[in-house]
Amino acid sequence: MALTKEDKARIVLEHGKSEKNTGSTEAQVGLLTERISMLTEHFKAHKKDTNSRRGLLKLVGQRRRLLKYMQRKDLNGYRELIEKLNLRK
Repeated sequence: MALTKEDKARIVLEHGKSEKNTGSTEAQVGLLTERISMLTEHFKAHKKDTNSRRGLLKLVGQRRRLLKYMQRKDLNGYRELIEKLNLRK
């Protein structure tokens, strides 16, 4: 249930500056958001999968830390990313 190579490339191209820029904060947040949404769908069918739920919580925390970093460094980019990904903030 992981992201395919094509999906990752598409997300990095959407949010990063180029397709090779996988380390940018925007690209990382985009990839984490996609994985979080996939896991959320997984839990609708598998309510008792607590081990994967722990992984989901770790991903959410990592995304939150990256967004906090981005808010400190580039406030306008942070606001654009929140708007683009439809995240509540």
